[in-house]
Amino acid sequence: MDRTALLAAAVLAATYVGVIFTRLPRMNLDRPAAALTGAVLMIVLGVLTFDQAAQAIDVHTIALLLGMMFLAGVLQRAGFFTLLAGYTLSLGSTPLRLLGVVIAVTAVGSAFLVNDVVVLLFTPVVVQAAALLGVNPVPYLIAEAMASNIGSTATIVGNPQNMLIGVASGIPFGRFFALLAPIAVLGGLVLFFTVWGFYRRHLRSPAGADAVAGRSLAVAAGHALPAEAHRLLWRTTPVLLGTVAGFFLSTPLGIGVHTVALVGGTVAILVGGVRPSEVMRTVDWTLLVFFAGLFVVIGGAQRAGLLDVFLERLSLTPGIAGIVSIHVVSAIASQVVSNVPLTMLAIPLLRPAGSDLLWLSLAAGSTLGGNATLIGAVANIIVVEVAARDGVMVGWWEFTRVGLVVTSLTLALSMGVLALEWRLGLVG
Repeated sequence: MDRTALLAAAVLAATYVGVIFTRLPRMNLDRPAAALTGAVLMIVLGVLTFDQAAQAIDVHTIALLLGMMFLAGVLQRAGFFTLLAGYTLSLGSTPLRLLGVVIAVTAVGSAFLVNDVVVLLFTPVVVQAAALLGVNPVPYLIAEAMASNIGSTATIVGNPQNMLIGVASGIPFGRFFALLAPIAVLGGLVLFFTVWGFYRRHLRSPAGADAVAGRSLAVAAGHALPAEAHRLLWRTTPVLLGTVAGFFLSTPLGIGVHTVALVGGTVAILVGGVRPSEVMRTVDWTLLVFFAGLFVVIGGAQRAGLLDVFLERLSLTPGIAGIVSIHVVSAIASQVVSNVPLTMLAIPLLRPAGSDLLWLSLAAGSTLGGNATLIGAVANIIVVEVAARDGVMVGWWEFTRVGLVVTSLTLALSMGVLALEWRLGLVG
């Protein structure tokens, strides 16, 4: 291994240590800072020139993320999530029905909007709904977090790792959805019955509380927003529907999903009636820096030939073995590295195979694996932190004991569905 490769290996290893251990002793370093530092070191140490580093950043993925953040920011300011959460959760007039509604609404919302945003805004409403029913909110919060991950599996725009895979693989939005949506739907059913199995004694409410809760939530949903917010919703909701339609039509129209997202986000800003500066403040700029930094670090490792070592030892061919190995490895590794940096590292390894089956296995495995532990996915952490502000605590073991069962069952389900689709010739 020559000097450049050694330097690249050292930077890659140090960056991923910083990503895994979000706070290193005596160092002001978190994940975005670790990725940015690694990118700068790749340039300073001569592994990449500045121009090569700039070329390593996948602007298509950055544009897709940015467009979705713009759209979600406008919808949030217009009260879309508040109204949707209130009206849909008002349907949960019994504890068991509320569980089904929480899972269904969170999963569908996470499929077409970034799941982290969905759980951030839905969690307070879930806590309120459980309080009105007089039941323990923890089962519903666990179900919400896991449903967001399961639902986001279905589409390219559901979560950051799927965005990476969608752009890198070039799989059309509609095809991606058609092949992975069955996993999301069946996974939602698995989640419902698993949570019911763990908490069936808790999914009961005092007599008479059901009707009161249903009416209270319906009233709260109708009156939580001022008249101006309702006018903004009439402007922004068509933009959301048009953007979703644009995703499905992107391939026939010959445009990328990143372009659709940017157009949707920009139109929402222009017609939404929300000050652009307010929307800009809702963008998670640190996540974009994190992505850009990791792109440069992985680009440096690839240019130095480090990934060739792995390619020589891996035999990634479409089939049952490929499905199982990618699901298992990505699910386990995502508990340590987390699914976004894992996916970035895996993309250059899967690209030479040119197999949609392997890309979809990575998307499903890395996303469903995030349900195993509390730290397996960002959405899990968001739910727990937001709920804690309302005085509701979700313990690590309480989440994990449910998560391990849900993850094992949904991973097995995912492998079975993809294997069947491969056998039927639907994906290769």
